[in-house]
Amino acid sequence: MSISLVGAGRYWSTIIKRELEAELLYRGDQIREAIASYYNNSPGGQAKTYPRKFSDLLKDPRYPGVKRHLRKWYTDPMNRGNEWVYILDASQRLKGVHSAHQGRPLKTGNFPADYREFERAQSYADWVFVFVPTK
Repeated sequence: MSISLVGAGRYWSTIIKRELEAELLYRGDQIREAIASYYNNSPGGQAKTYPRKFSDLLKDPRYPGVKRHLRKWYTDPMNRGNEWVYILDASQRLKGVHSAHQGRPLKTGNFPADYREFERAQSYADWVFVFVPTK
């Protein structure tokens, strides 16, 4: 009986970890897309820049009305809902995020084209969601 309970516990643990990985990919991609939207939608003649802080994605301060690039505040699902590790450019503006979790990913293949480099990741912290503008 205890052997089957241990097996069932491992099975459910694996399922939960896979769901958290899927959520990490979804949330990270949403944030990367929001940063891209902020960067590419500068109001009338202003230079394209990254947001100063994460909350600028929820309500863009460059517009007089409400302009949202991200519909809700996403936390890091692998890090028990804590904040992401922010990736900043040279002028200290937000260009991406990654998880602080050092665990080894179960998923090692079949990533979307934008995230092929995740196949070589040693930890979830290596799953980096960064917007890089095309020139």
